[in-house]
Amino acid sequence: MLPPIDVLIFGAALLLLLGVLASKASGKLGVPSLVLFLLIGMLAGSEGPGGIPFDDPWLAQLLGVMSLSLILFSGGLDAEWKQIRSVLWSGLSLATAGVLITTLLVGFLAIWLLGFSFEQGILLGAIVSSTDAAAVFTVLRGRKVRLKENLVSLLELESGSNDPMAIFLTVGMLQLLLHPSTTLLDFALLFLRQMGIGTITGFAVGRGLRWVINRIRLQQEGLYPVLTVAAVLLTYGGTALLGGSGFLAVYLVGLLLGQGEFVHKQSLLRFHDGLAWLLQLAMFLTLGLLVFPSRLVPVVGAGLLLTGFLLVVARPLSVLLALSPTRMRLGEKLFVAWGGLRGAAPIILATFPLLDGLPVAGTIFNVVFVLVLVSVGVQGTSIPWVARALGLILPPPSVPASSSTTAAERCMTSSLLEITISPQSPVVDKQVVELHLAPAVQILLIRRQAEDFHPSGSTALQAGDQLLIQAEGAARDQVESLFTSPSGILPAPHSPNHE
Repeated sequence: MLPPIDVLIFGAALLLLLGVLASKASGKLGVPSLVLFLLIGMLAGSEGPGGIPFDDPWLAQLLGVMSLSLILFSGGLDAEWKQIRSVLWSGLSLATAGVLITTLLVGFLAIWLLGFSFEQGILLGAIVSSTDAAAVFTVLRGRKVRLKENLVSLLELESGSNDPMAIFLTVGMLQLLLHPSTTLLDFALLFLRQMGIGTITGFAVGRGLRWVINRIRLQQEGLYPVLTVAAVLLTYGGTALLGGSGFLAVYLVGLLLGQGEFVHKQSLLRFHDGLAWLLQLAMFLTLGLLVFPSRLVPVVGAGLLLTGFLLVVARPLSVLLALSPTRMRLGEKLFVAWGGLRGAAPIILATFPLLDGLPVAGTIFNVVFVLVLVSVGVQGTSIPWVARALGLILPPPSVPASSSTTAAERCMTSSLLEITISPQSPVVDKQVVELHLAPAVQILLIRRQAEDFHPSGSTALQAGDQLLIQAEGAARDQVESLFTSPSGILPAPHSPNHE
């Protein structure tokens, strides 16, 4: 019998609050928040002091898939294309070849260690083959450790793009186990369909969503986050229904959307960052609830052996092979190898065999949970030390002499303009976001019919509007020509590097 609704609400709120406090403590303790979230969930579960009865892999998988979709979208939305472009091919190599090599190495050990069949062993290898860099950056920020930008970007790109490959391998091996007549050609076609449809859908929705956001002109700003959340879930669900990789699609949507200008961009970035944290908390707590500690005991030995093999053999070897064509130094490659933490994705993927009713599903789930818990605990705690030992720490940034000096310098290089929009100006009836203003230009205030207000990206300009504009350097003349001259021409959109 389920407890009353008010008890469930109180319990859920209490768990979230404990998760927030655990996140605060994780930086000081040097322990990734993921470990604490999982432990809180285990303590609150059926065999812990909390005693919350939860044994529903379907619900955990539903929450996990939705959460991962929105978290991947948020990661892509916040990514800097200039930094990603410099490590694009390295990241894609890790996300494909690196995942495949890890899958095979761990799979072969599982066959020998656990007595699995070939298909079952490779399935386990596929489930643990993807990485999660969220815990890495939580620890680095908590310890105030600054890494070289290319390493941070590479870990971010890998963690955002290797889930589709791991999911494809997991789904493919499950299909092979459930339908032994599956051929190598069927496997290849599944890969092409997953990646092809995922890529096409991601690019199409990513371009289209920016156009919709800039032109839909919703009356309430609070509806824009609803629009983007609906778009992400529609993209995942629609892509999956078409047989493509929904996770690849939503990551591409976020990546493409984030590189352009759209209305309420900053508020949407803040919203999705907060939502990603909420979903990360809820997802990890739920996965912790799903675990029964008594069932972990029989597989602890095997889990520890697999974890050790993954950390010191499979992961380093896969990274060295995947990055062999690059000019990265050995120390950088070793740090990337050690920074490949396993997170929520492997635990969520481990629910797939449970729902399909495989005989070894319980063993796989428990082994994966042990592996993730130990991997994150050991690697996450030691990452700052490893970065220092390999000489990858950057010196602290120089601090300006005083804030007043910085402000004075800005005032010397910029000027305020008061401009009234003429009826013939090309900006009439255009939204601010459609002007594609340079970063050095900012509309501070608009006076319209004796009313002053601060514009947003969706504000449509009207003839007679009085604008207070800050323009730096050579942008001053361009601004005056654009807003006042009938022959003014709207500038082309800036490249992603300058947005």
